[in-house]
Amino acid sequence: MTGSFTPPDGSIVRVAQVAPTIFPVPPEDHGGTERVIHDLSVALLNLGVQVTLFAPSDSATDVTRIGSLPSLVGLEKIYGRVPPSIPAVLEAARMEDLRRNLPAFDIVHCHGEFFHAALLGERRRHSLTTIHWRVDELDRELFFRTFPDLPVAAISASQGAQLPASNLAGMVHHGIERDRYRFSAGPCTHLAFIGRMTDQKRPDTAIRVAAAAGREIRLAGTIDVGNPLYFEREVRPLLSESAVYVGPLGDRAKGELLAGAEALLFPVDWPEPFGLVMIEAMASGTPVIAWDRGSVSEVVENGVTGFVVRSEAEAVEAIGRLGSIDRAGVRRRFEERFTSERMARDYLALYRRLLEA
Repeated sequence: MTGSFTPPDGSIVRVAQVAPTIFPVPPEDHGGTERVIHDLSVALLNLGVQVTLFAPSDSATDVTRIGSLPSLVGLEKIYGRVPPSIPAVLEAARMEDLRRNLPAFDIVHCHGEFFHAALLGERRRHSLTTIHWRVDELDRELFFRTFPDLPVAAISASQGAQLPASNLAGMVHHGIERDRYRFSAGPCTHLAFIGRMTDQKRPDTAIRVAAAAGREIRLAGTIDVGNPLYFEREVRPLLSESAVYVGPLGDRAKGELLAGAEALLFPVDWPEPFGLVMIEAMASGTPVIAWDRGSVSEVVENGVTGFVVRSEAEAVEAIGRLGSIDRAGVRRRFEERFTSERMARDYLALYRRLLEA
């Protein structure tokens, strides 16, 4: 489908993109959810859709935006430590902004957690929720039980398989802006790990695999605020001249790290709902060696854009086969499968089905 969608009454579709409150949109460095929301909003605008972004006031975007309060991160920069109730206050303010403007939109696309479902009421049938997290725990079970009529877009088939059939409206893989990361044919000087420093992402495993393969590795990402001791106990003791932690990176520095990487190691140890860094690596032409959890086997084409493995030993063996991967082919598959334009077209098709239902 090309161009903008025109509903049966002849009006141009008007979409609200409702972001979480933790980071600005787009994020300054880390924040994959916020990056996806912004890339989706821009791509929808390019397709002729009217988009309004509900996002923090410290967001730097050309998309029409509503929201008078800063992000949680922005408030922490101003005040230092803030009361633990601040996220709830920010969410309440976001919902009030949405309530006041609800009649202005044909589709409300929410990327937050829970409260929008109650606020939307009868408008739930013309809404879409994207959950950027795991959906297999008790909180989601109770949520879906309470709101069986809330349409949800899965971000992978793996995530979708864990959603109730009454909620599942479709599946849309993430995409990113086509030209954010430049293709690099090499030379390659290191392996890369990019992700939160947590036991879900297992940077310690990445370091061990690199050492076993005789490679240097550079690790980037934030120390997980929910599990800060993990970095001190499991990661820091493994750091060395050949295993360097460089901290969180913005787009430019991340692109440079990926461009010079022989491969991205993605040793996830949880039901990964998507894994945005995998397609960021592919945009650079960098193969991905990823553990077969959650969405991994949907995103990585084994032997084409990288290797799907199940153990540290298999990962070490895969590093020895990286020469069989065509980096230009990796970039081509990114362009075919994971651009923000493709993501926007897929979401636009979902909006159309919801409006026509």
